[in-house]
Amino acid sequence: MDLMTNTFKAKLREDPAQIGLWLGLADAYPAELAANAGFDWLLIDAEHAPNTIPSILSQLQAIAPYTSQPIVRPPDSSTVGIKQVLDLGAQTLLVPMVDTAEQAEGIVRATHYPPRGVRGVGSALARASRWNSIPDYLKRADEEVCLLLQVESVAGLKNLEAIANVSGVDGVFIGPADLAAAMGHLGNPGHPEVQNTIETAIQVIRSCGKAAGILAADETLARRYLELGANFVAVGVDTSLLTKALKSLAVKFKPELSGNNSGPQSSVY
Repeated sequence: MDLMTNTFKAKLREDPAQIGLWLGLADAYPAELAANAGFDWLLIDAEHAPNTIPSILSQLQAIAPYTSQPIVRPPDSSTVGIKQVLDLGAQTLLVPMVDTAEQAEGIVRATHYPPRGVRGVGSALARASRWNSIPDYLKRADEEVCLLLQVESVAGLKNLEAIANVSGVDGVFIGPADLAAAMGHLGNPGHPEVQNTIETAIQVIRSCGKAAGILAADETLARRYLELGANFVAVGVDTSLLTKALKSLAVKFKPELSGNNSGPQSSVY
């Protein structure tokens, strides 16, 4: 079995839509449940979920036997954090809060070994190389990394084309929640101004020849983004799905909870 080929990246090049799920439960068992469901990709979130290096590792191991491909979102764009996640064996990263092409270039360097980049070489200690059991790991690692950058600010939108055109960037993901907040619509990513901006952004990303991605738990919105050409779309979040199912079951047997359990249903952000 070829442990090096990044099938998520290969499919992005072929351009079919890939459907994903956000993982925020920070545990291997629900991650494996999601992998068993058959999603194309699963996002292990270390920015907003309580994930650590060991918990990311356990989820990568849980997902590995399945066809679902893991994507890891580190807390930030630090070189050290990116190096640790890559050494765990993650090949696809979604890096949050990218505002400029210069920042994008720095992130690309963090994902590549010298001379192109600055990733530290420690493959004897790394699951990614199966502890130096993959003979050509150091030669192939760079080309199999899939780098997705998250644009979610007004500044990022202004620089979107420049960010997308950075060599080494495979795709750009639009973050609806932070974008809505930056545009003055905190908590309302469905606002028409935000949605118009997102639609334009998808078209800009695709015109640059890069993959466009987004999270949309609303089925109508998700299908709209797919129609516009978004080719990696997350259609749900495990925490939201579980919360909704639990509340729905509780209310069936305890109707008095209906007022307390209603809550906002329109957002997963």
